[in-house]
Amino acid sequence: MGELTERIAPVAPGAAIIEVEDLVKRYRKGKTNAVDGISFSVRSGEFFALLGPNGAGKTTTISILTTTLIPTSGRVRIGGNDVVTQASSVRRQVGIIFQNPSLDMNLTGEENVRFHAVLYGLYPYRPQFRLMPTAYRQQVRELAALLSIEADIFRPIKVLSGGTRRKLEIIRSLMHRPAVLFLDEPTRGLDTNGRRNLWEYLRGVQAAGTTVFLTTHYLEEAEAADSVCIINRGRIVSFGPPSRIKAELVSEHVLIDADDRDRLRAELVTRGVAFAETPLFKIKLDGRSAHQLLKAIDTPLSVVAIHQPSLEDAYLSIIGKIDD
Repeated sequence: MGELTERIAPVAPGAAIIEVEDLVKRYRKGKTNAVDGISFSVRSGEFFALLGPNGAGKTTTISILTTTLIPTSGRVRIGGNDVVTQASSVRRQVGIIFQNPSLDMNLTGEENVRFHAVLYGLYPYRPQFRLMPTAYRQQVRELAALLSIEADIFRPIKVLSGGTRRKLEIIRSLMHRPAVLFLDEPTRGLDTNGRRNLWEYLRGVQAAGTTVFLTTHYLEEAEAADSVCIINRGRIVSFGPPSRIKAELVSEHVLIDADDRDRLRAELVTRGVAFAETPLFKIKLDGRSAHQLLKAIDTPLSVVAIHQPSLEDAYLSIIGKIDD
């Protein structure tokens, strides 16, 4: 690891490495705030997910946290450094996989990676620029193999597909082990195998101590997060572990049906079991076990399905209520 990275004092595991206080971003005077007074913190080594619909303020927030946008008001610190007054120190601590392409089209894939590695001080600059250290070459080979672009990485960017360019951006961002890795829609454009390989690698990066900050439209990717922050119209509408968000907003339920639907309906009414026909009979468990409920029903059932709430269910519940 280069000198720039080694100068950064580590944050103790469990301590706040990202601190956001009353953050506001307004693009035009008198207009609605893109980010409207949000506050949250992220612990060192945590997997944190920021979710929200298009236009909710996710990209604005992550742009401020990575020093590419100046806030209107509020305060943000990364590793104790202010993103406005100590921007250079913040940049040395973070890695970023951008949502939008940011490669130099006049270079090859490997040349883009090499330029990034030298610029960030990950490997020392040498007059004979093409003679990079063995450690660099090995790291590039390993990451290229991870995303299955061993041959494409040496081709000009302009001839590569959009998916391959996305993989190159990921490789470039993973060349160093930052204190915080920001992932803005990291798997957009990747195939299923590429997504799986990337997340296996990222789990190892997090296990080694890197804080992972994710925005994504693939809500299943946020299921494993330690904390989830859902924002809409610039404000936080839900925050906490995925399990708590799901428990508070979506109930576990059973879907049942029978060949004799009239008999089943009548039995449920007689037993005082609340249900909705969707068109299957949907019954909220409300703390009961599915086994107890089903054992008490005499009508022969043709369909039985137990629905475990997902983060996507909770997310859609929150956003749906807000938009109503």
